[in-house]
Amino acid sequence: MSGKGAPQISGTVDGTGLDIVVIAGEWHEQITAGLIAGAQRALDASGATWRLVRVPGSFELPVVAKAAFDAGADAVVALGVIIRGGTPHFEFVSSAATDGLTRVALDTGKPVGFGVLTLDDEAQGIARAGLPGSEEDKGHEAADAAIRTALLLRDLRG
Repeated sequence: MSGKGAPQISGTVDGTGLDIVVIAGEWHEQITAGLIAGAQRALDASGATWRLVRVPGSFELPVVAKAAFDAGADAVVALGVIIRGGTPHFEFVSSAATDGLTRVALDTGKPVGFGVLTLDDEAQGIARAGLPGSEEDKGHEAADAAIRTALLLRDLRG
């Protein structure tokens, strides 16, 4: 597990006034549901306004993130699950989602909380999904990063 070295973040931040869109793929529902629940916990605790949008898969996350920003969102939390199979499809989808979300963030100047899990197997996803017994809560981490970055950018732009 690569959670080693993660920052120790204490407390919640005040996200009041932020409009955040959580975009989640529909693949691997048990893991995705855990990611969404973790994001919801972080967003609700911050006081941010948020809504959930579901997309067919991780490949569609970037275009919907761009649309959310075009519609006025302050930040996006992108949640997806990509599990390695026996073909190069894993690499193509992982790269497209990662590169696309990075491009959206840079082109718009707005934060994307990155909660796309790239996994070798389902067990790795369950361990990271914030489910009972999970070692990590990547949905919560992605939402917290989006909130904190949106606030930082707002402060820098004064």
